Parts: sequence; structure tokens; C-alpha cells
Amino acid sequence: MLRPTKTSITHARLGFDFLGFNIRRYPNGKLLIKPSKAAITRIRERLREVFRKMRGATTLALIQTLNPIISGWAAYYRTAVSSGAFSLLDDYVWKLALKWATHRHRNKPKKWIADRYFGRFHPHRKDRWVLGDRDSGVYLLKFSWTRIVRHQMVTAWSSPNDPALADYWASRRRKHKPPLGQYAVFQLQRQHGRCPLCGDYLLHADHGPASIEDWEQWFRVTRKAISKHSLKIVGSAEPGTPDRDRIHLVHTRCHRSVPRGGIGPALLHA
Repeated sequence: MLRPTKTSITHARLGFDFLGFNIRRYPNGKLLIKPSKAAITRIRERLREVFRKMRGATTLALIQTLNPIISGWAAYYRTAVSSGAFSLLDDYVWKLALKWATHRHRNKPKKWIADRYFGRFHPHRKDRWVLGDRDSGVYLLKFSWTRIVRHQMVTAWSSPNDPALADYWASRRRKHKPPLGQYAVFQLQRQHGRCPLCGDYLLHADHGPASIEDWEQWFRVTRKAISKHSLKIVGSAEPGTPDRDRIHLVHTRCHRSVPRGGIGPALLHA
């Protein structure tokens, strides 16, 4: 049943909001889907509230709290026309971060604060103004670092439980890059998306998160469920093997079962 309070009939030229998106046909004839103004206002308020509540927290605690929020919001809207919104939010977060750092050291000059809390923490980007923790190397992510990708429609009647469509879902999984770091995506591709210990998929492309909250939880859980470890594989690595060939992404639960002496090549599924 349609609720009159939540239902309206409007022309596409005027646009309407749906599930956090604004859908509107612009004068040039293009139909664009963007993050709604209400959604942007909500995320701004939440970010501001986190910075306010964590004025006395460490830099590491602040970053670990904010990163899933930023990554989850950006992942949800990465299929829309969101580049402009991402840039505006990055600028807003930077101002909040500078205000947060200044509040902690009111008697210090701004140059001292900038040198202490900001720097080129990202290993693959030359961005000077990234908030980071110099002791652990952890840094605050940015909305604009999430790549904009268009949603790939699923072929009609394609069920992930149909054994005859295993090749279809495998091909879709290879094309669908999860919003993780560049190195994590590289490792996933090298391992064909599977854990080398149990052989199961590390990520499933056929049932991804469907809301901002689910994406945020996905980032929190994924960080714990998938670990990067240098596995000691007995007899599988020759002397001089590059470090990248020793590193594997594995389920955390699987890594806990690895014996101290390492594992043999026969136990690997990848």
C-alpha cells in the first residue's frame, strides 16, 4: 500500500529523491542520479559529531572510527554521479580535521600542527594534506579515492545458486572490483578471489551490501575477516622469491589454524 505522506507524482525535470539518491532529468536531456542534498547533509552532520565527540581521543582512534564511515558512504554512492559530492566532502573533512588538531594544541602554531598531523601518508598518492598517525602509519581515507563505477546489471533469471551459471558469476566476479585498496585488489586478482587455505571465496560479488549502513558494516567486518599475511609455505618458495609472492590474503579464521612450522604446498587451494 502506498503511503500518501511518502508518495508524490512529479515531473522528471523537477527531480525526486529515492533511497538517498536524487534522480533528475536536466535541461540538456541527460538523466543523472546523484547523492541527494539530504544525504549529504546527514553525512556532514555525522562527521561533525564524530569529530566533536572524539576531541580527546588519539589520532589512531579517530581515524579507525572515521574510515569505515567514509568508505561505506563512498562505496554506496560510487555508482552514481558523485565526484562533485566526494570532493566537497573531502574539503569539509579536512576543515574538521584541522579544527580538531588545532583544538588539541591551542598554543602551537599552525605549521607545527600541520607537520605533526598531516603528510603524505598514502604510499601511492602525493597528497600532502592527509591526516595520519605517525606512530602506526594509519591514515584517514578520502571520499574521492573511491573510484566511480557504473552498476553492472545482472542478466535476467541469473541465480547465484544455479550450478549451470557458475562461469557467469565467476566472470562477473572478475569484472566487479570491490572498493578496497589497490594492493588488496591486486592480491585478490592473483589469488582468483579465493583463500589459499580453505579454497572459498574471500568476497562474494553476488550478494553485496545494499545500504550505507550495510556498506559501513562490510568495511568493519572485512577488515577483520580478511588478513594480509606472509604465509610460511614449506617447500614452495625458492630462495630470493619476491616478498609479494609470499604475501597472501586469507580468512582470519583460516590463518589462526596455520601451524607454527608452516604448511605444505599440498594444503593450498590456490
